[in-house]
Amino acid sequence: MTESDAADALADYSQREVVLDLATPYVIIGTLAGADHRYLIMEEADVHDLRDSATTRELYVLDCKRHGIGRNRRRVLVRRADVVSISALEDVVE
Repeated sequence: MTESDAADALADYSQREVVLDLATPYVIIGTLAGADHRYLIMEEADVHDLRDSATTRELYVLDCKRHGIGRNRRRVLVRRADVVSISALEDVVE
């Protein structure tokens, strides 16, 4: 995948509610507002440390889809290098 292809793929998620799975024990759910070569810009986001709860990543994300995002940040920059995957919240399978 070229850099241009990756930018096009990321553009498909722009202004949508997305789930960012990170290499760390964090998951971030919110609206993808933009991106540059270093950061993804998330707005109205929930930055959740999975060490703070007894639930799994999958169940936490599913709860957010079912009950809404528990927003705790208006805006957050996420290092692209830390992101393992990105998906639309609406694509989470119940």
